[in-house]
Amino acid sequence: MRVAIYARYSSDMQREASIEDQVEICRRYADTHGWRIVDVFSDRAISGANSNRPGYMAMQEAGRAGAFDVILAESLDRLSRRVADVAALHDELTFNRVALHTVATGEVTALLAGVIGAVGQQYLIDLKEKTKRGLLGRVLDGKSGGGLAFGYRLKSEDRGAREIEPGEARIVERIFRDFAAGHSPRAIAKALNTEGVRGPSGRTWRDTMIRGQRDRGTGVLNNELYIGRLVWNRCSYVKDPQTGRRQARPNPPNSWEIVEVPELRIIDDTLWNAVKARQQSLLRTMGRDSSGNPLNRAHRRKFLLSGLLRCGQCGGGYTIIGKDIYGCAARRSKGTCANQETIRREELEHRVLTSLRTRLMAPELVSVFIEEYTREVDRQARDHAAANAGLERDAAAVDRKIAGILSAIEDGLYSPSMKQRLADLEAKKREIEDRIAEPSPATPRIHPNVHKVYERKVADLVATLNGGNVRAEAADILRGLIDKIVLSPMTGARGCSITVHGDLATILAFCETGGAQKEKGSNAIASEPKISVVAGVGFEPTTFRL
Repeated sequence: MRVAIYARYSSDMQREASIEDQVEICRRYADTHGWRIVDVFSDRAISGANSNRPGYMAMQEAGRAGAFDVILAESLDRLSRRVADVAALHDELTFNRVALHTVATGEVTALLAGVIGAVGQQYLIDLKEKTKRGLLGRVLDGKSGGGLAFGYRLKSEDRGAREIEPGEARIVERIFRDFAAGHSPRAIAKALNTEGVRGPSGRTWRDTMIRGQRDRGTGVLNNELYIGRLVWNRCSYVKDPQTGRRQARPNPPNSWEIVEVPELRIIDDTLWNAVKARQQSLLRTMGRDSSGNPLNRAHRRKFLLSGLLRCGQCGGGYTIIGKDIYGCAARRSKGTCANQETIRREELEHRVLTSLRTRLMAPELVSVFIEEYTREVDRQARDHAAANAGLERDAAAVDRKIAGILSAIEDGLYSPSMKQRLADLEAKKREIEDRIAEPSPATPRIHPNVHKVYERKVADLVATLNGGNVRAEAADILRGLIDKIVLSPMTGARGCSITVHGDLATILAFCETGGAQKEKGSNAIASEPKISVVAGVGFEPTTFRL
């Protein structure tokens, strides 16, 4: 029996050796049964309530491919802590003729899968309630209910207790004063990063760290701990059963726990109220919209290449930073990237689509394609004609046999078996005639100027990109061809060089060489295909200068 071992532990607080311990126990169990271990799958620091685990999914895929006969785990809760996932796994393994064993229970039957799966799920529910109860006791005592806000440090002599960190507290006061004075969260973050001030957990500052969400009390400007008020249980976190990801859901105010902790106050009431007043003013400004929808001013339009653009220097996103202008988001929001090059949306879309229009359907490549297509159509037509000729010969042979039987009957040589034989031959004749009567495969003809038609279609697409439906459809198509588009400053000149990664790059590179890779085998194109779209004139191999 071929056996695959699965091991998992839930939290990054557990030992890495936990995986090795589970595997060793499973090895000994397999040895006692005389099984041969063919693979080991594992997931580290991932909850059993989440079925989207890399090791778990790889194990399922290997099981579907028949790579093993038995899955072995230390216990069933290592595989999953959700009864639905356990039942689904058991059903799938049974269908694929794979047995499920655990060291704790031996072979897992359908009954055991249901019972133990339910116990595992109830364990998580009980653990959640116990954890919440324990955190409530800490919060009521004025201690941390999870997480450490910027501006504080933990006391070494009293677990969970906090005290003000003077250096960070000064940064918190500065952020509040600057915002109340009219500076935006983005400008504040850029200034702090320029000065080398580290943010929470030593990270660089982002405007979202400062702005946060008012209804959830997140962000520096919304943290009431800075005025000596500890607010806990603002949100509940539930896991999406489909994705396994946690989602925050705001709780009603009557379920909040509020504890006064004056010893942790950093901001006075005057400054706090000034910040709240400016936030409210900005909220009213954003809400004034002639369309009647207060969110319209906050919404950003989604363009053809949105979400695909990356900065070639810092790896961050290239986003809209002005009216139809793309720039490095990290430079704009954090000031941590030196890439100051911008590019207009129309120019970027034009350069990418022009590459597609001018290279993908080059006349010389169309000629090669039409020649190969015609040759294949002719081959299929010859094969169809040859098959029909064979069927006609078979039909003639059946006719001769039927005529022979009829002749024998006329000569008085009839026997009961002749009737059945004659019926079989008649049925075979009808089958052959039906196959001969089938129409030949359709052979559509390709116009030799198809590349011009294609170029016109792409030109029409460029001209109508402002239409919401067209743009959304075009964006979906391009996302199937492009993994990412990297924009980098050009050496010795102003402007952006553009590198396209993904299947579209593979197609363009293939077109650029005129299909020369065909003779070199499938490995002629790099594992991460890319093509450059660089401003200028002329072009070089695998580089389009537009």
